[in-house]
Amino acid sequence: MSPQRDSGFWIMLLAALVFLAIPGAAVPVKAKAPCALALVIAVDVSASVSAREYRQQVEGLAYALEDSEVVAAIEAIGGIWVTSFEWSGPYQQNSLLDWRFLQEAGEISAAARRIAGRKRDPREFLTALGYALAHGSDLMKAAPEQCEREVIDVSADGINNQGFGPEIAYADPDFQNMTVNALVIGNEDKAVSYYADHVIRGPGAFVEVARDYEDYRDAMVRKLLKEIGTEQVARAGN
Repeated sequence: MSPQRDSGFWIMLLAALVFLAIPGAAVPVKAKAPCALALVIAVDVSASVSAREYRQQVEGLAYALEDSEVVAAIEAIGGIWVTSFEWSGPYQQNSLLDWRFLQEAGEISAAARRIAGRKRDPREFLTALGYALAHGSDLMKAAPEQCEREVIDVSADGINNQGFGPEIAYADPDFQNMTVNALVIGNEDKAVSYYADHVIRGPGAFVEVARDYEDYRDAMVRKLLKEIGTEQVARAGN
């Protein structure tokens, strides 16, 4: 080795040793990719929902999460953050599932069992949709990680009939980057139009319709696939 090259070698070695001696110094690592989706699922338990219909909702949601196509969609995008709550009156929002990161089948099954095992608040209240949306926004702000897409998924069998409506809730700037989708139970034109005109918002927002509570399970599968899968991602990019 020539004296000049020998000198350069020792300079580089010394620089490396100095770097490693600096407290807190570390070899740079590749930054973690942001999560693809944070999803808040809101389930209607207002007075119009019977005990049987409540079970059809929570068990239908649990079934939908474990559907093989839904599991594959979740795995394909590297996992999603999910939380869920039931809602009715202005101050009646109860957790069905705290924030969890779902990435593989075992984690998804555990979350589904948690939801299916919940018991309903026995009290009956009206349909305070604006309050439910505001609660969904608060949950989104408390998500453990900021994701590329933020979606509130609200299901209901009727329109707002207590307290402020969606328009007031959406005056909050926190909704600026959120998408709100709706699952309307029952194909009554008035309800479907209300959710299409006043509730859904944001990139790729849509209304899914369940013919009745018997159809809720399959409608939720369709809805989750749109929210998680490539179809919804493509819409959001338009």
